[in-house]
Amino acid sequence: MATTAVRRRTTLHQPVPPTPDAHDFPTRPYDLVKEFVLALLAVSLLTAGLAAAFSSPDETAITMRSWAQAAPDDVVATAAAELAGTSASATYGPPYNSNAEGQKLLGIPTQRLGGVRIPVDSASLVLQPLALVSGDPLLRAALARWNAAPTAQRTGWASRYADALAKSGGGPAPAAGYGPVPLLTSRFLTLARSGGLEGSLTSSGTFYGSDQTRPLLLLSDGAYLEDTARAQRLGGDQWGMMNETGNYPGQPWMWLYTFWYQVKPFSTSDNADAQVWGLMLVLTAGLMFLPLIPGLRSIPRWIPVHRLVWRRYYRAHLAGNGRSART
Repeated sequence: MATTAVRRRTTLHQPVPPTPDAHDFPTRPYDLVKEFVLALLAVSLLTAGLAAAFSSPDETAITMRSWAQAAPDDVVATAAAELAGTSASATYGPPYNSNAEGQKLLGIPTQRLGGVRIPVDSASLVLQPLALVSGDPLLRAALARWNAAPTAQRTGWASRYADALAKSGGGPAPAAGYGPVPLLTSRFLTLARSGGLEGSLTSSGTFYGSDQTRPLLLLSDGAYLEDTARAQRLGGDQWGMMNETGNYPGQPWMWLYTFWYQVKPFSTSDNADAQVWGLMLVLTAGLMFLPLIPGLRSIPRWIPVHRLVWRRYYRAHLAGNGRSART
């Protein structure tokens, strides 16, 4: 017992080695400010170079005013089509109107399932802004004549004028069968050129008036927007969803979605949007449940790409297993 106690006391009173001081180690001068300046310059030059090589150009937005200045005939033709109810948005279907069934998937009218949630009367895209114009008695008379006419007569006026515009490629000769449509469309062009069309279409009953649905529908009903997009290689058959303006690198992660629009039967189908959406839903579900699908989950064992990627590990692992087996 005595011997044990002595040993314990000896152990408890052993000297503790001192903690090394930082100055005991070798040092070298280090200029933190110089390091910061060099890093800042390197990152700035790298950022500027990559931005110049790969960034997208800052294209100005297309407005109603720029549209009217660049393609006045297209504005007039679009206004006539809106009044006739033959524009793309007028015949689109839900969520804007009930004039078409819209996209279908396996016979299911998927576009109609949500209903008409954003009702838009195509004629109101033209008439509502014109009704806000003051100090123009001829326009007031034309609006009154339009509103007093039966629906069939309105459609006839606008349809005949739209057909005449398409045939003449510009302003057709005056005719009695057009009613007030020529004056309405010309005043609509004047309003667009002045820049007054923007606010009347974006007003949504709120203080900020930021609803862009109506101006976008009107702009997309014309040919100018699509022509501009195709000039920038942004058309649907130009992989537009993954491109950026000027054919700069865009969103390459969208290639799988846009790929299907380039091949049949999707490229020639009227239901391509719904079909591509359904296909991507199936592919996404397959990716999510891959570990649970027999056969598919065994592909990594059949095609051991991971062994090629981690070849050093497997080489060492196999070599270690071989040594253990021999030992």
